[in-house]
Amino acid sequence: MTYTTIELIGTILFGLAVIHTFMVGRILAWSHHFPKDSLWSNFLHLLGEIEAVFAIWAAVFMAIFIGLEGWTTALEYQSKLNFIEPFFIFAIMVVCSTRPVLAAGRKGILFISSLIQKVFRTPAVLTDIFVVLILGPLSGSFITEPAAMTVTAFMLNSMLQKESSKLIYGLIAVLFVNISIGGALTPFAAPPILMVAGKWNWDFAFIISHFGWKSAIAVVINTVLLIAVFRKQLTEGCITLREVETRLAGSQAAIPAPVTLVHLLFLTGIVVTAHYQNAFMGIFLLFLGVAAVTQRYQDSLRLKESLLVAMFLGGIIQFGAFQKWWLAPLLGSMSDLLLFKGAVGLTAITDNAALTYLGSQVEGLSDSSKYALVAGAIAGGGLTIIANAPNAAGYSILSHKFPGGIKPLNLLIAALVPTAVAIICLWML
Repeated sequence: MTYTTIELIGTILFGLAVIHTFMVGRILAWSHHFPKDSLWSNFLHLLGEIEAVFAIWAAVFMAIFIGLEGWTTALEYQSKLNFIEPFFIFAIMVVCSTRPVLAAGRKGILFISSLIQKVFRTPAVLTDIFVVLILGPLSGSFITEPAAMTVTAFMLNSMLQKESSKLIYGLIAVLFVNISIGGALTPFAAPPILMVAGKWNWDFAFIISHFGWKSAIAVVINTVLLIAVFRKQLTEGCITLREVETRLAGSQAAIPAPVTLVHLLFLTGIVVTAHYQNAFMGIFLLFLGVAAVTQRYQDSLRLKESLLVAMFLGGIIQFGAFQKWWLAPLLGSMSDLLLFKGAVGLTAITDNAALTYLGSQVEGLSDSSKYALVAGAIAGGGLTIIANAPNAAGYSILSHKFPGGIKPLNLLIAALVPTAVAIICLWML
């Protein structure tokens, strides 16, 4: 492995950022030892915001970069980076978190859940959870994973009324893993697959036959296992989607069908143009005007939360190019089985889309090695918040359900079982 000084510094700072993500809970606890709104309290609270971690370390890295290489070289590097994904997640998260879009999603899920209840006589709340955790992630193959994560996380958030630590971690672990593998039915929705599909000529037929059906089976198994293990807690701690609708109907104005339709058209436009930043940002800016006009049927737009998620992903991208010096040789030297296992493990500390992109730069990979790399990347996408880009959106939506915030180590432990299910389905079926 050969590397430059700036590449080594980039890797060291990236490693420190990863370690930082595992310490955010402790840092937040330290912030409470100082007077509220004091300088130290606010500073530690900023360091304890997991969405800000990579942005902070990326800023430190760029300051060092400028000092060592000069302003011009740093700007040239910056101009070559692709920030489409953070911008897209910002736009899609704001649109998907609006009241009309969430209401439409709930009604669709509720319709399917009601049919299942009538046919199989299953408990309403468990059936709702079952449908949400299956159809939500699988819809990510068509509306993109960030959109699926946003809508699914908001539905779960509205249903959860009484939390227990084990239930919440189990639920978010299954959500993260299911979203990561649920987008594997098409070649354009899951970031790890999108990064390589064009270069390796993977079309829809290839993806559905090699990844899609296996991922769908894993999504169903993970959901059934979660319900079987936490049946009592889910029954006692959650309300049905119909109860959610009833509560909201009493406190919010009814949304006219044309307003919902317009919101869904904007959502469709952003999804269709997801790979063209100027196009979807133009649509998004126009949407902001429509949201202002339809303010009566809106909750406050989640601009701050969406921006924090975009910052998180932008910080990861800032470091990405400087991991190639050690990742590419490492991936190229592994056997298929070792590559699959390595991809699962590396995904926990490296965004899975960045991992598959770097793997696509390795010349001479066999077809089986290509499959092993991508299968491992999507299987490990629920292990940490940084493992899969949409995880940051789910964290932002559900983090208030966790006293003191989500502890990354607890999430890693909770995700081991659903990840194992994904590994078995993607490697052994």
